[in-house]
Amino acid sequence: MKSPALLLLSIALMACGRLEQVGKAPAFTPVENGNEFFAMSAQPMPRTTEAHPPMQEASLWSGARNSLLGDRRAAQRGDILTVVIEIDDKAEISNSTGRSRAGTDSMGIPSMLGIPQRIDGRLPDGASMADAYATNSASSYKGDGQVSRNEKLTLRIAATIIETLPNSVLRIQGSQEVRVNYEVRELIVTGFVRPEDVSRQNEITYDKIAGARISYGGRGQISDVQQPRYGQQVADILLPF
Repeated sequence: MKSPALLLLSIALMACGRLEQVGKAPAFTPVENGNEFFAMSAQPMPRTTEAHPPMQEASLWSGARNSLLGDRRAAQRGDILTVVIEIDDKAEISNSTGRSRAGTDSMGIPSMLGIPQRIDGRLPDGASMADAYATNSASSYKGDGQVSRNEKLTLRIAATIIETLPNSVLRIQGSQEVRVNYEVRELIVTGFVRPEDVSRQNEITYDKIAGARISYGGRGQISDVQQPRYGQQVADILLPF
């Protein structure tokens, strides 16, 4: 009896949380709670200590990032780069399978030393040993399958380097939220990139991101209407039919 009560209590608590948002626009996710802000605000401990000669510090042509000829591409924890997402995928798959089989089998004893005739006299009316048995069987199967997909997405988002792995690969994460009236559109990008794949414009395309996770969705009144109710979702899971 405890399980149904806990389920009803959980549903009631979720409903109360949703009732608090009635008449209000969806709130933004706090930036200070994400890994991006932590990577930009907390300075990591240096792995090695390098001593620079005084003449190198005073040089106008040093290779430092803030110098005239320095490389200003994102390469360290907390740096920001632009991720360009241009997805234009199209796939069509069609399969067809067919199978058919038919069989007929019969056996009879019209005459065998007069034995069938003697047995026929003892059988019910209409029964005869001339056709002992006859069977017919047939089976047919046909299957068709077709998949058609067309996806097109063009977006740009600023991502932050949140970690530098031991092999110099950069782990990036970016999030973006845009609120229009009572609907918030969310864009989230995470993955791993190589520093040499970052262009001179400090940009990288999505096809050069390993383990890329791209999420584009929303929350608000429109998204809420498009989702089935909690009770319907539970019923779809529990009901066998």
